[in-house]
Amino acid sequence: MSYLRFDKTLMTNLEDSLPKEVLRSNRSGAYSCSTIVDCNTRKYHGLLVVPVPELDQENHVLLSSLDATVIQHGAEFNLGLHKYGGDNFSPRGHKYIREFDSLQVPTTIYRVGGVILKREQMFQHFENRIIIRYTLVDAHSETTLRLQPFLAFRSVREYTHENSLASREYDVVEGGIKTCMYEGYPDLYMQIDKKNEFVYAPTWYKGVEYPKEQERGYASNEDLYVPGYFEFKIKKGESVVFSAGLTEIETKKLAELAEFEVNIRTPRDNFYNTLVNSAHQFIVHREHEDYVLAGYPWFKCRARDQFIALPGLTLTNNELKKYDDVMETSEKAIRSFMKGEEPGVSIQEIEQPDVLLWAVWCIQQYGKFVSMDECIKKYGKLVEDIMEWLRGNNHPNLKVMENGLVYSEGRDKAVTWMNSTANGRPIVPRTGYIVEFNALWYNALKFAVDICTHVGDAKNVKMLSEQAEKVGRSFNAMFWNEHGYLCDYCVDGYRDYLVRPNMIFAVAFDHSPLDKKQQKSVLDYCTKELITPKGMRSLSPKSSGYNPMYVGPQVQRDYAYHQGTAWPWLAGFYMEATLKVHKYSRVSYVDRLLVGYEEELFYHCIGTIPELFDGNPPFHGRGAISFAMNVAEIMRVVKLLDQYNEY
Repeated sequence: MSYLRFDKTLMTNLEDSLPKEVLRSNRSGAYSCSTIVDCNTRKYHGLLVVPVPELDQENHVLLSSLDATVIQHGAEFNLGLHKYGGDNFSPRGHKYIREFDSLQVPTTIYRVGGVILKREQMFQHFENRIIIRYTLVDAHSETTLRLQPFLAFRSVREYTHENSLASREYDVVEGGIKTCMYEGYPDLYMQIDKKNEFVYAPTWYKGVEYPKEQERGYASNEDLYVPGYFEFKIKKGESVVFSAGLTEIETKKLAELAEFEVNIRTPRDNFYNTLVNSAHQFIVHREHEDYVLAGYPWFKCRARDQFIALPGLTLTNNELKKYDDVMETSEKAIRSFMKGEEPGVSIQEIEQPDVLLWAVWCIQQYGKFVSMDECIKKYGKLVEDIMEWLRGNNHPNLKVMENGLVYSEGRDKAVTWMNSTANGRPIVPRTGYIVEFNALWYNALKFAVDICTHVGDAKNVKMLSEQAEKVGRSFNAMFWNEHGYLCDYCVDGYRDYLVRPNMIFAVAFDHSPLDKKQQKSVLDYCTKELITPKGMRSLSPKSSGYNPMYVGPQVQRDYAYHQGTAWPWLAGFYMEATLKVHKYSRVSYVDRLLVGYEEELFYHCIGTIPELFDGNPPFHGRGAISFAMNVAEIMRVVKLLDQYNEY
């Protein structure tokens, strides 16, 4: 039995099944995403969604969906499902679903009278190609299968509507057709590994509606173009493979390719293996460069997210080459930035003031998971150059002040991970001496000391140690308050007393400027006011401005984004801090916290963790359906916990 399995009771109840999404991707960042009943509910949904760099930097929905129809004795049973205006669903094929599971690949079992049809969907690892295998498990009479493709050919940010510019032309290729609706787009090849008939019947299906976009306050309907349909006989026990891709494929290879793609998947048979599968979806390879996508379906590669997520996504599963490949791309961006040049790679926000400090933390994790010798050999020079550059006050918005602390200007532009804006200005204008920036700075200095100690560089050990000690003293004087926790930021004599999760980093990092008593006090505040079963709140409920519900139109959601919503990646550092402070006595507590994230694998986008949660019960998942930092940090905590459970 699959770990992620849903029976007909849930599948036929749209109230329960429509909120559950399923995502598959490949190494180029292309993906296939819909709900588990194959009814698209977002404009980002589609069977084949691919980057088209010749047009722009966005992904584009080429094949929106594929309806299958079972035909027996002249009677047609359409297994598709689309939502139209007025809460109308058609053709309501979900009523034939008997089971869905995701052990290897998304698999749906349909039953229509005496017909049992299995549908397996897989996304090819290294090509932009969706493969669907239909197997007729049982049938008592002659059966015909009809496949009807719904095309969009538009950006995930836009909609398509019936128009005269859309091309209706197609060319016959082996086992199917190729077509392209608009100039500038690649051809879409739709092929089947069995002799079939393509019936040309061009039709626009109007008013397809996406309820998730309605919830978000956006336009929510479009028209989809159907060029016709493929039809073929299928026998009991026979499997037929459909392919949709950007290149033509020999149809005789499709059966073997489908079997290969199924077998190379890590089975989603437990919590950790399911997270490993999710982790693989974030690491993409484009034009000889490797990146970590911040999340699906709308995020791109962001520097801070990449450095925070990379250790958990790769090192926890001993995938060192993936780590090295991403760091190779990252180092190009870092060195270009330090030289004042354009990055030359597609990593956004490399200029943010804490990014290079997170890069040092990321390398520090390599030393912990692999070895200091290997870490220094591969990345020691990069750490040395980053620290020398920062210490020389070369960063345009991270200045080392006379007291040893680092200072950033964030009044007019968001510079921290709390980056929501309204009217072009930060909603949370964290500026000046920012608590996690300085925790990162202290940790980076001490890690540099570790490296110098390891290689026997006594001169730099002394110099860096003295600087770190100065930072530690100033950190306490600046951020520690009379209530026993850390101020969030300090500027021009003002100290921000709002209880936020950013202070947890000063406890969680390997090197803390706080003594043991202070660490415990900070952790206690986080436990009492911030931790939830789904993450750390971005603001305490006791603080003014608390807004925990991430709902409504964009502006309303922006104001709630960092004012009380709960973030799982922060809980990763919270759990690390808990183990660091309390050690074995809190192992069972951390274990129980992880249960809250395992539950989430069965909701929202199944098998992964969404971007954030409401800060109040029942803690609904919100935002992006799959978020790299969340998956990575939960994986990292699982491995940290394993170290305690080994003894």
